[in-house]
Amino acid sequence: MVLITVRLPPQATLEQATHRLGLRDEEVDLGYDLVLIDPRRGLYGLRVTEAAAGRISPAAFGGTGPHSDPRIEPYGPPR
Repeated sequence: MVLITVRLPPQATLEQATHRLGLRDEEVDLGYDLVLIDPRRGLYGLRVTEAAAGRISPAAFGGTGPHSDPRIEPYGPPR
């Protein structure tokens, strides 16, 4: 999965975003959901498959991506 950012109407839902972007449920990380990044600009983050990110153009929706989404883990042994 990779991250993309897109501009959507205020208080957009995951369902609205997937419909607008032409994505199927299996192409989206439903557990990650739609994340509001910048409310003033209507900018949201969404995790999608690499294939989906290659098929759509986030820039066409006022966004950017795809961006890598590395797993965040602690550095070294737990204390």
